[in-house]
Formats: sequence, structure tokens, C-alpha cells
Amino acid sequence: MFPILLDLGSLKVILVGEGEAAGKRLAVLDDAGAPGLEVYSSAPSPAFSTQTGSRLKGARPSEEALKSADIVFLAGLGDRESVALAGKARAAGTLVNTEDVKPLCDFHVPSVVRRGDLVISVSTGGKSPGLARRLRRYLEGLFGPEWAGRLDELGRQRRTWRSEGHELAEIGQKTDAYIEEKGWLS
Repeated sequence: MFPILLDLGSLKVILVGEGEAAGKRLAVLDDAGAPGLEVYSSAPSPAFSTQTGSRLKGARPSEEALKSADIVFLAGLGDRESVALAGKARAAGTLVNTEDVKPLCDFHVPSVVRRGDLVISVSTGGKSPGLARRLRRYLEGLFGPEWAGRLDELGRQRRTWRSEGHELAEIGQKTDAYIEEKGWLS
């Protein structure tokens, strides 16, 4: 596995799903900021329809839609349909994640703690999503909502140091000293 963070604001993302699994995946994508998200569901509940709004495009994506997508998420579908849709998406050159079906995934979605722009992720490479969720809950207790403001503060401080002409290594040292001075990790 190679961990990366993607700016979903610059990518076309498709979610195809049914039921609770699709609703959970949609919530995660919304939290991550996927403005161009298209959603496909053959039997959306009223709550899911409200959650998707105008992003609900129909029951299943066309081959053209799959070709135009950068990433496709499948959630809450049966095995046969997941295999077929994952195959079509891959044939279109699109990365695929199939909820809880490791062999049908080109990538795995980690459990995430978000504190503003601070993103802390935990992945087990698909071996134990339950462990990843448990570790995420633990980290949520260690890194509370105040960390969003702390990151903003450090970002401002970093911009100041850069404008003063400090080199990258020195900015790293200054960051460590600043965190120590504030006692944020004590």
C-alpha cells in the first residue's frame, strides 16, 4: 500500500450503492469535500434521496459516465453486480473501491479523524476495518476539535517564517519548538 491524500475537489467521483452502506460512504465523501460527486442508486430511501439531492443521477452509471470518472466507489451492492461494475470501471481506466471486498479494490479507504485541515488516517490495508475504526475512535480522543485551530495557528506561523526567509529545515525545527512551547503534545 502507498498512502496518499487526494483532493476530491479536482476529481470526478462516482458512488454506486444501496442502503446503509451507500449512505455511510456518501457521508464520508461529503466530509472529504467531493463537489463533483455523482450518485447512482436503484432504490434510494427517502433519507438517502434527501442526502444526495441533485447528485442522484439514476440507477446505474452509463459507460460514458464511468469513462469520465477518476474514482468509483461501490457500496451495498451484491457480489455479482460489484464484480461487473468494478470490471467496467477498470476497463474505462477508473480506480475502484468496493466496500469490504478487498479483491475488487484498487485502493482502500482509511478510517479518518478530521480536525479542520488536519487529517489523521489509519489503515489496515483492508485486513481489519474494525481495528482501523477502533484506532480512529482512540485518536479522536487524543486529537480533539481544538486541533483545527492549532493547525491554523501553525500555518500562519509557518507563512511568517517563510516570509522571513527561513529554510525548510529551520522551519521544521521552529515548528517543533513552537509545539513544545505550547505544550500541545505533552
